Amino acid sequence: MLNTGQKLLKKAKKIIPGGNQLLSKRSEIILPGLWPNYYKRAKGCRVWDLDNKSYYDFAGMGVTSCILGYANKELNTAIKKAVDESGMCTLNAVEEYQLAKKLIDIHRWADMAKFCKSGGEACLVAIRIARAFSKKEKIAFCGYHGWHDWYLAANMANKRTLDKQLLKGLSTKGVSSSYKKSIFPFYYNNIDSLKKIINKNKKEIGIIIMEPMRGVMPEKNFLKQVRKIATKNNIILIFDEITSGFHDVYGGIHLRFKVNPDLAIFGKSLGNGFPISSIIGKKKIMDVSQETFISSTMWTDKLGFVAANKTLEILKKRKINKKLEKYGKLIKKNWRNIAKFYGIEIKIFGQNSMPGFTFINNNHLLLSTFFSQEMLKKGFLANTTITMTDAYNLNTIKKYLKVFSEVFREIKKSLKKNKINLRYSVKHETFQRLTG
Repeated sequence: MLNTGQKLLKKAKKIIPGGNQLLSKRSEIILPGLWPNYYKRAKGCRVWDLDNKSYYDFAGMGVTSCILGYANKELNTAIKKAVDESGMCTLNAVEEYQLAKKLIDIHRWADMAKFCKSGGEACLVAIRIARAFSKKEKIAFCGYHGWHDWYLAANMANKRTLDKQLLKGLSTKGVSSSYKKSIFPFYYNNIDSLKKIINKNKKEIGIIIMEPMRGVMPEKNFLKQVRKIATKNNIILIFDEITSGFHDVYGGIHLRFKVNPDLAIFGKSLGNGFPISSIIGKKKIMDVSQETFISSTMWTDKLGFVAANKTLEILKKRKINKKLEKYGKLIKKNWRNIAKFYGIEIKIFGQNSMPGFTFINNNHLLLSTFFSQEMLKKGFLANTTITMTDAYNLNTIKKYLKVFSEVFREIKKSLKKNKINLRYSVKHETFQRLTG
């Protein structure tokens, strides 16, 4: 029998394409037929579904955004005060200036900041500014940078181009063909893949945009080599820190590697899940944004600025980033030991504060689905990636690891019998058209 969330999802799909607005929240890519899908309320690291069942969230904490936890008291107090003062006004919110100042103080290489509401918007704005400054059309990229035409156009020449970046099977339907043959992928820790692009497109590449880290650490001075190539060829280097920013490090993770970009982008955790994103950069480049039309009413909303200012204040005051790294290292260590004990091969990856693992098995999707299914039975929303949050404590993590071990024991038994019992279907690998 379907839970209330799944029943509602069936109705939602009739009036909302795919059932919701974010691919990462679709139950088909986590646990088809069983994922609660909707929440009634959330607090700390606990979530209550429409059937009033309570779960610990070890499935990403708001798609990596809620590093302070859900409904953080300090943050909510600041937001409620801002609501009473009016979130929107004909005049500007002073908190916008305050946030710009904080971000520039954290990132000493930057001089100016602009703000949006989402990560995708911030990526697009950064690309526009960089193109306006460089006066060059072509882009080299590494990683995931959102849903906009310029990014998806990479799949026009070869529909599998983006498969090795993050998401497989992304369609280019509706994407302007004007971007074709102007977007080129290179690969993390493979500096030769970037050099080839630059050599084949002499003086035509104006932008390099990349995630400074996602799954693995940079090797052989990879980021420094990218920086050197960008500088030598007068290319604007953009670090996309929508996901990585403010997790392991207070600021961008590029600060740890001591490699500065020309522009950097932040979002998600910047406001602990409230809609706010930012582009920061060098003055000579950022100033060009005044020569191209970039403007939106809701970017001036006060609540996002208030959320970001308060989030940064709490992170700094309590040195939360160190705690997140510590907990992530603890989980990685225990994953490794538990998997070894049960003889199950896994590969562990990710920033310490955002650890992940994958089953080294031809049926890895089946095992991953079974893992989420069995964790759910025991009161945990769980995927094979986690985002550390200040709402976790050692007791919560011990509970998670105990259940994790129990589920791995069940996986071992199932593998021995050569039979994995799923109640519904195997999850989708990444992007598939969702209907029904």
